[in-house]
Amino acid sequence: MFKRLLSTAVVFGTAALAPPAVSQTPTPSAAPEVQSQAASDVSCMSRDRLVHSLTQRYGEDLLGRGLQTPETLLEIWSSDSTGSFTIFVTNPSGQACIVATGENWIGYDLPLKGVSS
Repeated sequence: MFKRLLSTAVVFGTAALAPPAVSQTPTPSAAPEVQSQAASDVSCMSRDRLVHSLTQRYGEDLLGRGLQTPETLLEIWSSDSTGSFTIFVTNPSGQACIVATGENWIGYDLPLKGVSS
């Protein structure tokens, strides 16, 4: 019993001494000092500029979008011809930050709700 208590105390004590986990990807509504700290990790620009680049340079089209928070819009764009995709979030001021990019996107046609297939 004592050994089990000692082991538990050591594990939790070690966890308490560990440095805090900090997100490396700030949201677009994050404080400016957080955005500048991780600027090398996140690419942010006006939504209009990003959409122009995605459509003209990468041939991507909007797949879907939804609210991540009441003030943050998340969008997924992809290209059928190249398989590239981009996921980004936009804040109310129009600042968009890329969350993820990749290749080999596979889209699926889902039936509409309420419509029998």
